Amino acid sequence: MSTPAPQIDTNRPIIRPLDEAAINRIAAGEVVERPASAVKELMENAIDAGARRIDVAYADGGKTMIRITDDGCGMTTDDLPLALARHATSKIDGSDLLNIHSFGFRGEALASLGSVGRLTITSRASGHDAGEISVSGGAVGTVRPAALNSGTVVTLRDLFYATPARLKFMRTDRAEAQAITDVVKRLAMAEPSVAFTLRDVSGGGEGRQVFRADAESGDLFDALHRRLARILGQDFADNSMRINAERDGFTMTGYAGLPTYSRGAAVAQYLFVNGRPVRDKMLIGALRAAYMDVLSRDRHPVAALFIDCDPTLVDVNVHPAKSEVRFRDPGTVRGLIVSGLRHALAEAGHRASSTVAGATLGAFQPQPTSARVYQMDRPSAQARTAAYNAQAPGFADMQGSYSARTEPAPQEAPPEDAPPIGEMPLGAARAQVHENYIIAQTPDGIVIVDQHAAHERLVYERLKTQMADHGIAAQALLIPEIVDLSDADCATLLAAAPDLAPLGLTIEPFGGNAVAVRETPAILGNVNARALVLDIVDELTDEGDSQSIRSRIDAILSRMSCHGSIRSGRRMQADEMNALLREMEATPMSGQCNHGRPTYVALKLSDIERLFGRT
Repeated sequence: MSTPAPQIDTNRPIIRPLDEAAINRIAAGEVVERPASAVKELMENAIDAGARRIDVAYADGGKTMIRITDDGCGMTTDDLPLALARHATSKIDGSDLLNIHSFGFRGEALASLGSVGRLTITSRASGHDAGEISVSGGAVGTVRPAALNSGTVVTLRDLFYATPARLKFMRTDRAEAQAITDVVKRLAMAEPSVAFTLRDVSGGGEGRQVFRADAESGDLFDALHRRLARILGQDFADNSMRINAERDGFTMTGYAGLPTYSRGAAVAQYLFVNGRPVRDKMLIGALRAAYMDVLSRDRHPVAALFIDCDPTLVDVNVHPAKSEVRFRDPGTVRGLIVSGLRHALAEAGHRASSTVAGATLGAFQPQPTSARVYQMDRPSAQARTAAYNAQAPGFADMQGSYSARTEPAPQEAPPEDAPPIGEMPLGAARAQVHENYIIAQTPDGIVIVDQHAAHERLVYERLKTQMADHGIAAQALLIPEIVDLSDADCATLLAAAPDLAPLGLTIEPFGGNAVAVRETPAILGNVNARALVLDIVDELTDEGDSQSIRSRIDAILSRMSCHGSIRSGRRMQADEMNALLREMEATPMSGQCNHGRPTYVALKLSDIERLFGRT
């Protein structure tokens, strides 16, 4: 005869309501994960209140003190107790949860913060007296008179003192402070017209200013560009593309970095939906797909993109922290991001990051001189032309062993309205060194071109154009591959079958939860159809779209272009080098090879002269 396990209680469990303090602490576990979460909630309240200046101060990574000061509309003494009540808010009236125009709307943040810390709110509305209210561990005090000119000051001390177990999950002060800085910067990107200040007051006193962004004015793009330069650095501002695209009620604006200006990790990707910073895997996947053709897998783009739409087309009430969203038509949003970014990349043409030139100059090591070198003034243009003409015969008579020698060849006369070849963006070819690098002269400097990488990109773009014009040939399988799937995976794959057919993959239902693969892309050769289908299903489930076939086809084309391009070690004639430069100028995305590496480096003459002390 078996005996019941001692851990099992044979008494019937009793259902009982939780008290208000427990409810608030449970809510706080969802809303306030760490000090940065508290800063986010309080800053969003300040922005919703119409603040034009927000000052943030923290101590010990926000664990002991967080203070948010704003100049918003403020609250009256009658509003203060209501602000600390759960689900009390001025943002919505509760009749429509799909038409939300503010950051906050759930009415949980202040009540949650007051239940796990010591919260004090001092506020004054225009035409009313200032008041102050405190709450500690869920115990709300009375409203007291206070001294304040306008706006609101929210001070949160001893975060999680009422739930000490949560403190064990906090990271170091430095890590928590970095998370706070990231939150402030994201909201500063979303609101260029608002001034932000962040201070570390650990140890008391005025502390140390960590971040400051003054309010920007002017055109939307200009204000955003200046704000991004302040936050992400001037290098990003100089090496980014303006994004402005629209599709089916959705608009995308912002700035995205050139492929040659990329990062080794996805740490500089900022996405916003209706001004709200979000971390959405579908949006991140679309951003990655847009750069798939110009970046290797170990590099990540830099971007700050703003998706705007009617609030009814997106649900922001998915998670208490409001960091996730759900679109009514995710395919449209994904298509907007991919097509908008690819169009901008194509318009960028042969443009490459200026940081490449900076790194090149930094690699030069001029020999130090013991004595001061006095240089003559820079000669006039006429004098330089005469000197070049005088030196030309000597250059032409150089020995054949020098790889820099060029053999002039007759060229067709350019169109009458075409600028001189030396004034073209990539200049005129002057030499070839080590049978791999072309040296071209521009009006204000020189350009060094990697001939193999540049031609590889040109051939790749040509192959893609031919593929788009003539379609992707499909090869019929002698025996169709039968793949068994789950109900959901089968339905997902068959729904995407019409989109996969133009890529050369033909899939048909085979009864039950099985599908039959009839045709595969011919360019892929002998492919494991079952593995390909399973990869596609995983992508469709995870991101709502699949790039497996396209990425494999592009990889084949990239490999073909690599083998069909000018090889390193081949000596080129002058007309060949100039033809390569002109084709680069006319080909989209020719500033980087198929793996995201730069195809050329542009150096200013002034920078080169500085290397030789000619300043």
